[in-house]
Amino acid sequence: MSADRRRSSGVEYDSSVQSDYLDHRQLQSGSVGWVLLAGLGVAYVISGDFAGWNFGLDEGGFGGLLIATVLMAIMYTAMVLGLAELASTIPVAGAGYGFARRALGPLGGFATGTAILIEYAIAPAAIVVFIGGYVEALGLFGLTTGWPVYLACYAIFVGVHLYGVGEALKLMFAITAVAVVALVLFAIAMVPKFDVGNLTDIPVDSAAMGSSPFLPFGFAGVIAAFVYGIWFFLAVEGVPLAAEEARDPKKDMPRGIIVAMVALLLFAALILLLAPAGAGAESIRASDNPLPEALRQAYGGNTWMASFVNYVGLAGLVASFFSIIFGYSRQLFALSRAGYLPRMLALTSKRHTPWVALLVPAGIGFLLAAITQDGALLINIAVFGATVSYVLMMASHIVLRRREPDLERPYRTPGGIATTGVALVLACLAVVATFFVDVKAAGITALVFAAFLAYFWFYSRHRLVGVAPEEEFESITSAESELR
Repeated sequence: MSADRRRSSGVEYDSSVQSDYLDHRQLQSGSVGWVLLAGLGVAYVISGDFAGWNFGLDEGGFGGLLIATVLMAIMYTAMVLGLAELASTIPVAGAGYGFARRALGPLGGFATGTAILIEYAIAPAAIVVFIGGYVEALGLFGLTTGWPVYLACYAIFVGVHLYGVGEALKLMFAITAVAVVALVLFAIAMVPKFDVGNLTDIPVDSAAMGSSPFLPFGFAGVIAAFVYGIWFFLAVEGVPLAAEEARDPKKDMPRGIIVAMVALLLFAALILLLAPAGAGAESIRASDNPLPEALRQAYGGNTWMASFVNYVGLAGLVASFFSIIFGYSRQLFALSRAGYLPRMLALTSKRHTPWVALLVPAGIGFLLAAITQDGALLINIAVFGATVSYVLMMASHIVLRRREPDLERPYRTPGGIATTGVALVLACLAVVATFFVDVKAAGITALVFAAFLAYFWFYSRHRLVGVAPEEEFESITSAESELR
């Protein structure tokens, strides 16, 4: 072995890395408090209330989506409590990758980080398709195709992130606040139109096992609806990605992610019940802009409220699009800084923004959105990556609790491994559900995931960077074992 490499845990660290390596790969620390972190958590997800969730009605009817959403709400709540502990204990920009790296080793860490990267790179592509749908529904700019909207969104909002994280998150917080106002007004407008009969107006497929007005597509529809129940909460787990930019991650991380989850549970309950009950599940089950469509159906045509929610609904979609860009850039930055992916992807600007990690996934996301123009398809791909990462992150929590019981934990998960065990089981079911929705898309995504793992096994595991924060623990542990 050459003198500039050393082995540890089946990987090789490249000690020839220059002393100024991290100087060109630093984020802006101390720029985010718990309120902004909670806002970030809501912003990641809030687009799921404006579009995408309703495709679950198309897969499972109201009953199927209701059962799926309740189960996924349990999964996410349990998972968030586990992540609150992990994020306060291991506050690094790699988040899920960092947690799994410590618990499951280099391969487990890379697999988790890759799954999160797939989720965060594809989710904005799905959201930007919905943004295009809202813009077309408003008849803005005379557009009849969505790709100019996709290009404009990526150019503008990646540009803001390039300017600086503090500015980006404050703008994101303001946009999210506007979107929350729109959701509240929508709920108020739909309450007088609530009709229980509207929830079960989708025609029953008599050929489906267990079908009924409540479950028009039978028991299989419940599993297929998991993907869209997840869409109410997808990406809230990205809050820990801001750990290195938080003022006091040990306190701010648990508080921020838990507050965000409470808000998301409330929004999901309101939208899931009021939209189909006011408009009819049948009328909105395949819509790209379900909330304005629900108002039009409930009030018998276009109204000022429908137009208002349509315009302001764009704020909700933009908030998630904007914030998930932050998430994918930090995940790609962390994996690249440690050498799991090409190191050039971790380069940061003078304003400490990971500019390469912002631009590369943006290009990929734009192409996928422009080529497919299929938000439901892209949701399924993003959810596949998400659920795989959930399985690995919950396994990491359980392993660390058992293997390192004395590890300093500023916040401890209520219920301990029983809580994260529930999330683990439900996450495994959710992985299976992605194949029920679109076996081809899930299969192709699984192959992409496997290709990333092959890249690690045959190439990057021999070229890791030991000075990266997520790798320092392994380096110190190995050095201590050699001294014994």
